[in-house]
Amino acid sequence: GIVQSGNQSMIYAYDNAGKTSEATLTVAKGDWTAEGVTKLSLQLRGASGNVADQVYVALNGTAVVYHDDAGATQLTGWNEWVIDLAAFGVDLANVSSITIGVGTKNAPAPDGGAGTMYFDEIVLIR
Repeated sequence: GIVQSGNQSMIYAYDNAGKTSEATLTVAKGDWTAEGVTKLSLQLRGASGNVADQVYVALNGTAVVYHDDAGATQLTGWNEWVIDLAAFGVDLANVSSITIGVGTKNAPAPDGGAGTMYFDEIVLIR
């Protein structure tokens, strides 16, 4: 299928009509300050046929960072998104979850669009 590297990517079919689409992973070992980690990197891939919408990452359910491109759902090909962990403004020694979402967190649009995204290589980097 469609992968950046390895054997698989996360296919993410979303429908934001009256809701916000999210995928959340509970983090088992949540100290993101270890070994000089300062950034979160992920690869994302949208499609030109998707309705333009923003993509975000949230830590612990509330600390949200939005992609710089408000129409990130339409980015074609693989695009690396590097987020400075300080931008989340939370205690990085106690991360309990990571969420990837489409739309505006906690503010669904009644006429939100639908589409498909792919995510791959979600890693912490120094």
